[in-house]
Parts: sequence; structure tokens; C-alpha cells
Amino acid sequence: MGFDTFPWILNCFNALRRATIASSTTPADVRLAALRDWARKFDSLAGSEPVPASIDASFRRYFRLHGPGGSFIVMDAPPDKEDSLPFVRVAGFLDAMQLNAPRVLEASLESGFLLLTDLGTRQYLDELVSDKTLAAPLYRDAIDALLVMQRKGAAFQSQLPPYDEALLRFELSLFHDWLCGAHLGIDFDDAAEREWRSLCDLLVANALDQPRVFVHRDYHSRNLMVTEENNPGILDFQDAVEGPVTYDLVSLLKDCYVKWPPDQVWQWALDFYAGCDASIHEQVPEAQFRRYFELMGVQRHIKAAGIFCRLYHRDGKDGYLKDIPRTLSYIVDIAPRYGELSFLVELIGRKVLPGLEVRR
Repeated sequence: MGFDTFPWILNCFNALRRATIASSTTPADVRLAALRDWARKFDSLAGSEPVPASIDASFRRYFRLHGPGGSFIVMDAPPDKEDSLPFVRVAGFLDAMQLNAPRVLEASLESGFLLLTDLGTRQYLDELVSDKTLAAPLYRDAIDALLVMQRKGAAFQSQLPPYDEALLRFELSLFHDWLCGAHLGIDFDDAAEREWRSLCDLLVANALDQPRVFVHRDYHSRNLMVTEENNPGILDFQDAVEGPVTYDLVSLLKDCYVKWPPDQVWQWALDFYAGCDASIHEQVPEAQFRRYFELMGVQRHIKAAGIFCRLYHRDGKDGYLKDIPRTLSYIVDIAPRYGELSFLVELIGRKVLPGLEVRR
């Protein structure tokens, strides 16, 4: 197949850059001080002190504040790095669908601060890891919410950016450039590049051929909260697009952070399919639905694995590297049914996974 590794001379540079990122706390302190000043303008937050709630894979940070008016979340999204307007717009769409997402109570787009309702601290991932018997009810609720998002989201999806060929191909390039290139130093010769382009053509065609729906684009256990009413709480929706019907389902059921037996995953997928509108069934027979679902997963997992490496090399965040083998295992699992994936499966088995093991 023609893959040869070469010494990656940027390792030292990347290590220095990560150290610089870690030691440079002044900008974060300035933002936090500004966040405090902004929050103090609201009577419901009088005397409250922001406490870190979560940090995600972007430049956004979230703080919880307890005040006379209860518990709230303030999102810090530096405006030079994050555009908060899509978050505000999509939050409004989800609220109109009567889904349980944070409502935007106050916003300063020029400062990059949003005051949000608080959905609590019970993350799906934590609950599933601590008690696997919760999987059935939690996934049932998440699938039901996803069906609502697609059904009611039809009224809003044309206002979202399209999940088009350019975006799909860019996402696929993250695996090629960041995981294979920057992280593992895998060189693609001419034959491998042809194989890679053919694979990308297959995956892009699979995505573009599907019925178009409202796509959250990151619908998984780290972005779902367990709530007492209208479960689940839905987070991190600002990158929503109009895209393939199976994309969010793959994100949910073939999660990069927790894995379930393939038979269970497919049964949950069939539960979703059964709940789809008749128009979906008319366009997509069950066998075609399975192909859409499984090949959509390949695109999603290639993208995610590349992003995890980009977070490490570009942003100094190494916490996601451990999730790459699980993420790529989904591709290996379905390989016997798809001869078209032989190039990718061989690359993963012969170069990528051994290379990740060496770098641990």
C-alpha cells in the first residue's frame, strides 16, 4: 500500500508551544475578570462568584453562578475566536421545538458572554459509566428527542448552514493531515493518495445522498445532560447544520467516549428508524438505512480522530488522544461488510493503531 513513516521534526516545537499555552494564564484571567464584572450587572447574580462548570474542545468556557435568583451558567466565548450568534440562534430554534436546551437569558455578543439557564451537573457519560443499567431509558429519551429535533426542526433547517461537500471533505482531511501526518508521520505515496481520494468520494457521496434534516452535529454523551423533566438536556448545539438523516444518530450510538455491543447499537438504530416519518421510510428502505448509518459513522469517526490530534498539536489539549482507538474501532468492526473500506482498515490496523501505541 505504500505507507512509510518519517521522523516528525515538529515534536519539539509542538511541545514548546503546548508549554507556552499552559503557562500563559493572563488572557484567561482578564476574561474571567470581565465575566465577573458583566455578571454583577444582573440582580439575580448579586454577590455570586463564578465556578468552573466545564471546558469543551473549543475556546469556550462555562461557569456556574449561584445567586438570589438560583443557579445559572455564563458562557465565555472570546469573540476573536468564537462567534456566539449561531449559539443564540440555534438555542431559539430548540426552544421553539420544546426541547430541553439552555435558554439565553442575556447576551453580550461583542464581549462574548452569554447568561444561560442551568441544566445541572448529571452528564450522560458519567451516568452511563457509573451505572450501565441506565442505558436503556437514557438512550430511549435521547432517541425520542432526536426524532423531535428532526421532525420539528424541518421548520428551521433551511436557516442552517448546509453540510455540503466542501465541509465533508474538509472534515475528512483532518484524519489525513493531523492524525496520519502531524501526529504519526505517515507518508502517503501516490497509490495511497489515490486510494484515499476514492475513499473520500465514497463517504461524501453516502452523506450527500441521504435525506436532509436538522443536524445538531455533536449529539453524544458529553453533550447530553440527565434532567428530571424533559430529558435529556441538550448542549453544544451551535454548529448545527442541515445535513444527513443518520449523522446525529451515529454520534449518539457510536459514541467516541462510550461503546456498546454492536447488536444493541443496531437495535437502538432500528428504534430510531421505526420512529421516523413515513417519508423517510419511503425514501430509505431498512437495508439502505443501515448502509447510510454505518458509512456515515466512518466519516464521523475519521473526522473525530483527526480533531483529537489537532486539539493536541494545535491547542495543547491531550485529553482526547486516549479516545482515538475506541473511535477507530467502530470502523474495524464493520469492515467485513464493506470491502470498499479495505484501504482504510489496513491503514488503521497496520499503521495507525501501532503508531498510537508507540506514542502512548
